[in-house]
Amino acid sequence: MKIKQELIIKKIEEQDYLQDLETVKYSELNKTKIKNFAEKMIQEVVQAAKHDSLIQTQLAVAGQRPVTFALESNIINLPFANYKKISNFGNNEEDYEVNIYFETISEYVNVSGFRIDILGSVSEIEAEPDKYSKALANDIEEKLKVVRSYEKPATKTSKKTTKKES
Repeated sequence: MKIKQELIIKKIEEQDYLQDLETVKYSELNKTKIKNFAEKMIQEVVQAAKHDSLIQTQLAVAGQRPVTFALESNIINLPFANYKKISNFGNNEEDYEVNIYFETISEYVNVSGFRIDILGSVSEIEAEPDKYSKALANDIEEKLKVVRSYEKPATKTSKKTTKKES
């Protein structure tokens, strides 16, 4: 699947893309549920591609350390929220390959509270959805471990030192 830069910006701006959000509690998650969510998210990517549409599908995990996992289609590794910056990275003449990016959003993932990784191109995912479902399930499990074990950095306290004059 390919798209022109100006068209993807317009589609994101007008929210002209398929959207889905599932919410689950930590206590409800296990390997099987994660696998099922990953398969559903990948299926949504495939369905969006069949309709030549962009997608944003999210899995929000509620609990003591909330985290949201998202798949978004884009031509660059930027979340939809930063779509206005897409124009800084290309031109309006070329058709760009649409990729699916895996986003992890949580204050317990890193200092910025956000991580984005490429999962694969839409074409690759369409060709091998089972492979990408497994990869996504593994990625979600890995990021859950990170979120559960994350320790926020200690806040720096600035101490003013004064020199005594003699």
